Amino acid sequence: MNGEAFGISPRQARVLARIDRLAEAPPQSLVIEGGTASQRLGAALFFAARLNCARPGAPCGVCPACVQIRERVFMDLILLDGLAGTIKVDDVREVRQKAGEPPRGEGYRAVILAEAQSLSIEAANSLLKTLEDPRPGHCFMLLAPQRERLFPTLVSRSFVITLAWPDPEAAAAPGELGDEDPAQWAEALAAFYRTGRGWFARTSAKGRVTRLLADHVLLACARCLAEALSGRGASPLGRYLSELPDPGGVRFFDVLLTECQEALVMQVNPSLVLEWLGVRMFARTGTGR
Repeated sequence: MNGEAFGISPRQARVLARIDRLAEAPPQSLVIEGGTASQRLGAALFFAARLNCARPGAPCGVCPACVQIRERVFMDLILLDGLAGTIKVDDVREVRQKAGEPPRGEGYRAVILAEAQSLSIEAANSLLKTLEDPRPGHCFMLLAPQRERLFPTLVSRSFVITLAWPDPEAAAAPGELGDEDPAQWAEALAAFYRTGRGWFARTSAKGRVTRLLADHVLLACARCLAEALSGRGASPLGRYLSELPDPGGVRFFDVLLTECQEALVMQVNPSLVLEWLGVRMFARTGTGR
């Protein structure tokens, strides 16, 4: 399967095999979780190509449909990008109108909602109405780090595919993180939220926080968030989040992680990004518990 043409690493080969089999009887709605944001989008584009490739079997990656889908200009491809901001109800209403028409080509119309956790409540309700009314020749794909970050009613109407989770140890070359353990940073962050102490001693140490380390700290925090959302809360940070009396606090942390990830992409000083992660959340939820 030509997954690399869509930016998918060989590590996701088993998942791509499942996606390939799923194309034999495509669901109307598919949730793609796990991996990174770029890997989730790559998997969605791969599936869209699988549904529209002119050649039999797996997407070839070189026919007009595959090339146009990869470049996101295919006539039966609709992409709403939650990374660019909240997916609003007007965006979904426009999609609903297009979904009322048959695909323009001989394959499927693929509607991809990247980072669908950014759906507003009104947009999610509008999308739910669309999914309750079957649309022949359409496949909706909702991409999110974890299914728990989507509205449960949307997940209940979807088939779920889980990509291999990012592996910090595999992503970093030997010795690149030195003695730093991202999980210990997440534990220290939980202690800071409870006591208001210790975090800045870590973030302000000269030369300690690299871009790579900050990436892995945010990933460790995302895993703790997944624990809290699923009710496990095994790690110190996962327990802290799951015990918050304010249910909006978990959602706030979710948004804060996204903001910090975007800040790293924009080349903001990684020490400042991690300090922001500490200060913003503590200002909302830090209670000394």
